[in-house]
Amino acid sequence: MKQKVWLTLITCLAYGVDRELYKAIDYLREQVRVLIEQQERDKRILLDNHQRRRLAIKANGLDPEPEMTRKTTWKQFIQSHWSVLTACDFFSVELLVRGRLIRCMVLFAIDLSTRKVEIIGVKPDPNGIWMEQIARNVTDDEDSPLNGKTYLIHDRDPLFTNTFRMILGSAGIEAVKLPPKSPNLNAYAERFVRSVKEKCLSKLILSSENQLRHVLSEYLEYYHHERIHQGVDRITEPKHQGRRGDVICIERLGGLLKSYHRKAA
Repeated sequence: MKQKVWLTLITCLAYGVDRELYKAIDYLREQVRVLIEQQERDKRILLDNHQRRRLAIKANGLDPEPEMTRKTTWKQFIQSHWSVLTACDFFSVELLVRGRLIRCMVLFAIDLSTRKVEIIGVKPDPNGIWMEQIARNVTDDEDSPLNGKTYLIHDRDPLFTNTFRMILGSAGIEAVKLPPKSPNLNAYAERFVRSVKEKCLSKLILSSENQLRHVLSEYLEYYHHERIHQGVDRITEPKHQGRRGDVICIERLGGLLKSYHRKAA
């Protein structure tokens, strides 16, 4: 008796599956007929209302192009690929040198999966030759932020020249140029720029490139080892992991950057 019940159930399920399959096949056959008819009339594939109605009747709830209508957000795409992604960007810092303001450009790279940042170069007037040397440096260095990565995301700054991209390509790294006016596509790099400026650089008056490098070095120590990153819900590289000791305050840059941790027992 139980065997007959199971056979009946399986037969019903198979019928249901086959019916949906036959519906899909029937729709595809009708789609091919319509496309052939249209191609015989005109080389362009432009359906009239009657042909659209025929396909709609056959579809009857089917998604004719499920892969085309399935939407993936940029955030989902980044999260599924960020183990091979690194982003880079510039930001500017004004230096007060001998009563004159000099704009200094800082180039950095950020590992999207870990949020680890590395300053690649600092220069008042960067040019294509300097960028070519930067490309050689990051591809030759074993500790480079691009080591083990496949793609480098960057904006449309003219400093990212074709030669710069070719040098990266020779090392197996594809430079991906983002569309114009799309800072949200490089959101992690943009967020770092906001953090370093709001928490640190906007509160200091720097007078030399060496001072700038020192400040950035101190901020990266804070950024990597003492600051919690909400995106990954942890400190990138924690150094203070005590749980029962006294609470200690770590100060950097004269107290400009502060963090509180448990002292290791």
